[in-house]
Amino acid sequence: MSDRVQFDFAGEGAGVDDLAWGQQEIWLAMTRQRSWIPIGGPSRLAPGTTLADVVDDLRYTLGRYQTMRTRLRFGDDGRVRQEVFAAGEFTIELYDAPDGADPGEFADALFDWFRTWDYDYVEDWPVRVGVVRHRGALTHQVTVATHLVTDALGGAIMMAEVTRREPAPVAGTQPLEQVRRQRSPAGQRQNEAALRYWRRLLRTVPARTVPASTDRCEPRYREGLLRSPALHLALRAIVARERVDPATALLAVFAVAVGRVTGVDPVVIRPIVGNRFWPGLADVVCPVNQAGLCVVEVAGAAFPEVLARVRRAALATYKYAHFDPLRLAEVIAEVERERGGPVDLSVLFNDRRTGDRSDLRIEAAGPGDGVAAAPTLERMSAALARTRLDWPVARDDPHEPLMVNVEDAVDAVLVRIVFDTHHVAPATAEAFVRGMQAVAVAAALARPGPAGEPAGRSGAGRVPARSAAGARGGG
Repeated sequence: MSDRVQFDFAGEGAGVDDLAWGQQEIWLAMTRQRSWIPIGGPSRLAPGTTLADVVDDLRYTLGRYQTMRTRLRFGDDGRVRQEVFAAGEFTIELYDAPDGADPGEFADALFDWFRTWDYDYVEDWPVRVGVVRHRGALTHQVTVATHLVTDALGGAIMMAEVTRREPAPVAGTQPLEQVRRQRSPAGQRQNEAALRYWRRLLRTVPARTVPASTDRCEPRYREGLLRSPALHLALRAIVARERVDPATALLAVFAVAVGRVTGVDPVVIRPIVGNRFWPGLADVVCPVNQAGLCVVEVAGAAFPEVLARVRRAALATYKYAHFDPLRLAEVIAEVERERGGPVDLSVLFNDRRTGDRSDLRIEAAGPGDGVAAAPTLERMSAALARTRLDWPVARDDPHEPLMVNVEDAVDAVLVRIVFDTHHVAPATAEAFVRGMQAVAVAAALARPGPAGEPAGRSGAGRVPARSAAGARGGG
């Protein structure tokens, strides 16, 4: 590090209280993963940017967003609370890249190093900023923050507001106010309704949702990345023909794939729900995501029927994904005692796509019968030939037992699966992601025949009750 630049900041709102439900959810994930789950990255600075410009932007950001000036407090009883500060001092770190170095590569390396920061929840601000200087000019800003600052949508809101220097007061219900609302009678009614929903389903779901691993690896945790133009093409066709929301189509595809691989019915999935449809949460910059519970019977059902079932189940999933995570943990423990054993809730599913959802919704609502949107066999075959599955990461750092993230790419869908090989065998994980492609392609190519049955493809749109091999053969 070449230098430090310190400055004061101030903003509205201060106080000490419990974590709001979304904050508590991500804190529990951070505890399980033994990580502060760093987010952020390097960004290129406009030519001519000065340190005064960087300070000005950061002073605005720290003052505007309460989660940027929040630290944690830990009680002797294990209770975790947050403290929002009205003012403070922040430090920017300045790094000089060697003259012969690529400043972009230097910034990438700096971000990787920042991610290993021994973050102190009590003493440190939840964000760290470095600026790269190359041959006397500032070229990049590297920002890393704990996931307690925000979720992905909140981060997008923050970036947009900082870019345009939003003059209006901050929108949304801030975390301290969220806590007060969640403690109110109305908040507790929502929480109790959600817990009743969870308790009812937990008493009936299968005890094991994925087969036990028969291939425990070292390093223990693996990550696979499927880049699939065919899945992108197929999902667009399904949305256009079936007139469904893109999120519903993807969740249905995943549910069928899981059912085929595991042979377990009903399928039990925990989709990550944004919760921004709740009053006051649409534009707030803080974590509000929570993992819901979606239970769907898929065995023997044609894909259009699975779509209808997922649509109905998803409505309840979203409605009851706003709850106190600590109370939910108590409910899960109660039900497990009743049942005499653990309940496997390990299948986490996170649809992170944002880039083409608007276009997809237009297709879903557009005129016509949807037949024209169906891709030809030749076009789909060409897309399948471009499918790529890589295994870029093997590590011992803990993660969730099974997490499937679906992300945007140019003319493709990225499916990122992160898993514990002591819980899920690598072959099973691969079957999940390849199965998603196989299910979507079969559904997209199916032509509705009499009584809604697929024509010309025996069983193409139907889910076998027990068939793990079907998913492994796809793509």
